[in-house]
Amino acid sequence: MIRTTLAATTALALSFNAGIASAQDQTEFRVAWSIYVGWMPWGYLEDSGIMDSWADRYGIDVEIVQINDYIESINQYTAGAFDAVTATNMDILSIPAGGGVDTTALIVGDYSNGNDAVILKGEGGLEDLAGRSVNLVELSVSHYLLARALDSVGLAERDLDGVVNTSDADMIAAFAASEVEVVVTWNPLVAAILEDPEANLLFDSSDIPGEIIDLLAVNTETLAANPDFGHALVGAWYELMTVMSSDSVEGIAARTAMAEASGTDLAGYEAQLAATEFFFDPSDAVAFVSDAALPETMMSVADFLYDNGILGEGAPSADFVGIEYPGGVTTGDTGNIQFRFDESYMAMAAEGSL
Repeated sequence: MIRTTLAATTALALSFNAGIASAQDQTEFRVAWSIYVGWMPWGYLEDSGIMDSWADRYGIDVEIVQINDYIESINQYTAGAFDAVTATNMDILSIPAGGGVDTTALIVGDYSNGNDAVILKGEGGLEDLAGRSVNLVELSVSHYLLARALDSVGLAERDLDGVVNTSDADMIAAFAASEVEVVVTWNPLVAAILEDPEANLLFDSSDIPGEIIDLLAVNTETLAANPDFGHALVGAWYELMTVMSSDSVEGIAARTAMAEASGTDLAGYEAQLAATEFFFDPSDAVAFVSDAALPETMMSVADFLYDNGILGEGAPSADFVGIEYPGGVTTGDTGNIQFRFDESYMAMAAEGSL
């Protein structure tokens, strides 16, 4: 249920005040990221010096660290090894928020609009997945995409022979194995797998636009105690967005560097960008998180997580984790707000007030 209440707003204010009082001020911060088209800018921010420039402006130090295994990067953030992490809306809800780590979506960078895909080896359609096993990163957005794909043709996971938990690092090799028939994964792995003449794209995230959202998520208590950490991250990100979205020499050089870092060339990376709805303008990101569609999406995601037993240990219902959105709108349990979409820093970027 979606609720907007004065009590919820008051409770949030109290929790933020408590966080400010209990959190220790920091000057050094760590951000974890992993290879994906929407998160390649974080590696470039580290390498180009843009992040250092914004960190220096606020008298802090921000280290951006690449983690090869995506889920491991979220696990490390949840354990407290990092102050922020790149992740999807679903994985933030299921892992840190579901585990009791209050987390804020500081930057909503994009949503997948074709970058995540269900791929069959050989001829057939979604109906032909019945009775087959599927390789994917279990309980990730790939699992969610599979569920949405199956539902579109009246099937469910119980109609499969099962799912095989496969690390993203092993996905390309898995598809090449003779016994593997179906994989669900994300770019740049999708692009590489689709080069196989037997690869047959059955369903992708453009069929469910706006549901797989790519974020920079920050520990809420850390952000509340250290707002300059948020200012520096958002300032650096949108400086790069201006460059990255241009056809200037600098823009082409930035995209080329990101392409090479992700194991492709400029044309390959730009093909991935075409399958991504990037919010290069911060005002577009603010509009997206303020739209009434987002709470509806998150309720669907929470339902999926609960149905699969991964919304937090012992979760009694899909409303177990409370989520807050702009304007004091909430879904889930208002007494257990652990996930927040905060548009205020992106709004500062849009206003030029960072």
